[in-house]
Amino acid sequence: MISFDEYVRLRGDRLVRLARLLVRDRHLAEDLVQEVLGRAYARWDRVSRADDIDVYVRRMLVNRHISWRRRRSSTEVAVDTRAEHLDRAGNGDIGAEAAERDAAWQLIAELPPKQRATVVLRYYEDLDDATIAEILRCSRVTVRSQAMRALATLRRRLAAQPDLTRRDLLRRDLLRKDVAR
Repeated sequence: MISFDEYVRLRGDRLVRLARLLVRDRHLAEDLVQEVLGRAYARWDRVSRADDIDVYVRRMLVNRHISWRRRRSSTEVAVDTRAEHLDRAGNGDIGAEAAERDAAWQLIAELPPKQRATVVLRYYEDLDDATIAEILRCSRVTVRSQAMRALATLRRRLAAQPDLTRRDLLRRDLLRKDVAR
């Protein structure tokens, strides 16, 4: 059985990364992870007995994020444009790529919480439908339908915008017609 301290040391950075993708703000992400880890610590006996601790804690994180979004009174979205946000080195214009990525995240940020969580867990955490379903406590079919709805919404919003975000989303396979894995 893994201790809480060991788990945080091994997985803490990944949890913060997931939270940053969900909330789009570094400081809020750290607050979210701290709150979730505080709750996990209080019941670590139960958490550590779970079949998959990562799934359990990720579920706590996603659920807490959804609860936060329900309570938020402000619709302001923080945007972090520092160079550390660049996912990869490219051959093109770094400024244009950063603008594309930011525009893509703006579209993803406007999705409903469960659709956004599905997109983040599928395409950025690279989890399969079964694991996402376990985290979100829903069926695999629901995961696929959430992904399908999210992608349909993104496609619809992209059709109303210039090609600014299309290239970045195509790179991440978010515009594929088939979402079944």
